Amino acid sequence: QVQLVESGGRLVQAGGSLRLSCIASGRTFNTYAMGWFRQAPGKERAFVASINWNGATTYYADSVKGRFTISRDNDKNTVFLQMNSLKLEDTAVYYCALGLRTGTYEDLYDSWGQGTQVTVSS
Repeated sequence: QVQLVESGGRLVQAGGSLRLSCIASGRTFNTYAMGWFRQAPGKERAFVASINWNGATTYYADSVKGRFTISRDNDKNTVFLQMNSLKLEDTAVYYCALGLRTGTYEDLYDSWGQGTQVTVSS
């Protein structure tokens, strides 16, 4: 059974930066793809970014391209989401997910963390 624990979410002003982390345990981390999704109040959960097992392939939602960067450290079983130039509309609960293949669809991921709240204020 894999466990994913996100951290790093907090209140930040628009234009600021945050780095989210997600630590995985219980599986061989470096063989799995990882993704970040987010759920804003009143909206469905949406794809943010994903990365394949060795970091060679990444995908981003159009809304975060050029502002967010996903990366991973397989030695530390951790995936990161660096978020720059944050906007009010980035406010959401951010979830990390683990799966066999990288991609933008939730169905590709079979393990999920509990989420971390990111709130962007004006």
